[in-house]
Order: sequence, then C-alpha cells, then structure tokens
Amino acid sequence: MTVETTLVKVDADLRAGRIPVARQRLRGLVASYPADLTVRRRLAEVYRLYGESAEAGRWAYLDADRDPAETAAFEAWHPDPLDRMVALAWRDPEEAALTETARARLAGLREAASVQAGRPIHWHRVRDHAQHRDHAQHTDHDDSVFFAGLAFAGLMLLGFAALGVATFVRWWL
Repeated sequence: MTVETTLVKVDADLRAGRIPVARQRLRGLVASYPADLTVRRRLAEVYRLYGESAEAGRWAYLDADRDPAETAAFEAWHPDPLDRMVALAWRDPEEAALTETARARLAGLREAASVQAGRPIHWHRVRDHAQHRDHAQHTDHDDSVFFAGLAFAGLMLLGFAALGVATFVRWWL
C-alpha cells in the first residue's frame, strides 16, 4: 500500500472518529518511511487530538514550524540526546532529510549525543549505541546488587558463627 493510499485511509478514519486506528496507520507509515516528513507531521496532528504534547513534539521535531512547547515537552520526556535519537526513529544520515531544517536538527542532535557519549554516534546504529549503553548501566547495577547480596550473606554467616561459638561456650561451661 502506498503512502498516499494509507493517508487517504487515515483521513477516512479521522472523519469516522477512529483516531486510534488512524494513529496506528501513521505509526506504521513512520516505521516504513521514517524520512517522510509529511507522515511525521500528520502523526503529530493526531497526537494533538489526544492532547499528548510530548508525542506531538516528538513527531513534529523536524518541522520548521514546530511548536516550541511541544518540543520542550518532548525534550523533557527524553532529556538524554541518545534517547531522543531513538525516539525519533530516524535511520538514515541527516543528509537524507528533505529539508535544511530537518538536516540541521538531526545533525545537532547527533552531535549532542556524540559529545555526551564521548564517541561518534551514527543514525544507522543509534539503537545499537543505546542498547550498549543500557547494557553497561544494567551490568553496573547488577554487579552492585550481587555484591550487596554477597556482603549480606557474609554478615549472616558471621552472625551464625558467633551464635554457634557462644552456644558451644555456654554448653562447655
């Protein structure tokens, strides 16, 4: 099904009040055509119907006439630039964007994520970068939980040993 055919169905869904169906169709289009700014703009419009400013800001992020309040809501929801990159669901280099505004915003976001990560981040590998970072964070957390449990078990063992010694001394005397 073409983008145009699906957008006609989206219009019919919206006229019939089937907003969740329209939203789902648009989400599918964004997944299939992430560089299509018209589809992103339409998805932002649907989220505005729900009053979800952060989601509207997410999908209008690359528009020249985006709403600053929606953009701020999206950025507050995803303060980490790498998380914002993942949320935008963009896969190509920023040069693939059809407008200068979109290219500049994508480049600025990628640069911010690269600075924060301390290494180059690339759009086609953004999910890999995020998963690597999340895995490292979970590994650190998992390690600390393991060592805390180990310390607790050691203290318990020491306590039982002390109780055993005290019991033995009382029995012996």
